[in-house]
Amino acid sequence: MLTEFLIAAALMGGLGVILAIVLAIADKKLYVWEDPRIDEVEQMLPLANCGACGCPGCRAFAEKAVKGEIEPGRCTVNSPTGIAKIALFLQVDAGSHEKRVARLACAGGRNVALQQAHYAGLESCRAAALVSGGGKGCSWGCLGLGDCERVCDFHAIDMDGNGLPVVTESKCTACGDCVEICPKSLFSLHPVSHRLWVACRNLLNGEIAEAECDVACTACGRCAADAPAGLISIVNNLAVVDYAGNSKATAAPIQRCPTGAIFWIDEKQGPVKGLDAKKITRKSPRPVELADLPATAAADRNTGDRKVEVNR
Repeated sequence: MLTEFLIAAALMGGLGVILAIVLAIADKKLYVWEDPRIDEVEQMLPLANCGACGCPGCRAFAEKAVKGEIEPGRCTVNSPTGIAKIALFLQVDAGSHEKRVARLACAGGRNVALQQAHYAGLESCRAAALVSGGGKGCSWGCLGLGDCERVCDFHAIDMDGNGLPVVTESKCTACGDCVEICPKSLFSLHPVSHRLWVACRNLLNGEIAEAECDVACTACGRCAADAPAGLISIVNNLAVVDYAGNSKATAAPIQRCPTGAIFWIDEKQGPVKGLDAKKITRKSPRPVELADLPATAAADRNTGDRKVEVNR
C-alpha cells in the first residue's frame, strides 16, 4: 500500500516538474515585451476612452504615443497641463491640435417651429422619425426627444426648455455618438474655431421655410453678400459656410440675417444673433395658424393637429 502511494506521488511530482519546465520554456519563447512607459502614459490621460483622437481607447493612444506614432496634443480632451506632462515624460514635442466639438444644425425648438402632428409613442427620436418623420412641420428639424442627450456618456448635451439639445463645449469630447444617433443627421463635429454657424437644414425656399419655423434660413443671400468671397454660398436654398481657406471668419455675415438662422457662437455668451434678427419672445409652443401660412403651404395642412399614435 505504501509502495503504491510513493509511486503515485513520484509520478505526480514528475508530471508537475515536466509541466513546469514546459511552461517556463513557453513563457520565454512566447514572451512579448511591453514598454513600461505605456502604463505611465495611460495614467496621465483622461481615461475617457472617447475615441476623439482616432484611437479605440486611451490604452491604444498611450501605446502609439510611446512609439512616437502620435503626438500627446492629439488628445484634445486632456488638459494643457496633462499634455505637457506626457510630452515632458516622453521627451517629445506636445504638438498642437485644435479641440473639436459637436454642433447642431437646428434652432427650431417648440416655441418657433410648427408641430403638424402629435407623436404619441416611444420617447425616442429614432422611433418618432419612423412615423411620418416625427410630426414636426420642418422635415429636417430636430425632434427634441433627447436621444443625443441619453447617448452622451460625458454629459455634454442637455435638452433646453423648448426641446433642443444644447452642447457644452468644455465637456464635449467629439466622440461622435450624437452624430450617429441623430435620425435627422443634424449633428456634426467641428473645430471650436468654427464659430460662424448656420443652425438650419431646411431646404424649402423663402416664405415656405419661414412658415414652418420662425428661425429657418430663407436663402435671402444677405449673409453671403456680407461675407468674404467664397466663405458663404447658397446651396439648395440654404446658406452653407465653407471654412476651407477661410479660417478667419468673423461675425459680420450674421448682422443682416432676418431670422437669425446664421449666428456667431461666442466662447462665453453662446449663440449671438445679428442686429436685424427678429426677436423671439414666445416660450410656449408655436400655434398653428393657417392665415399666417403661404397658400402653397396652407393647402396641404389641416386645420387641426393630426395625432400619430404608436403602440408602446
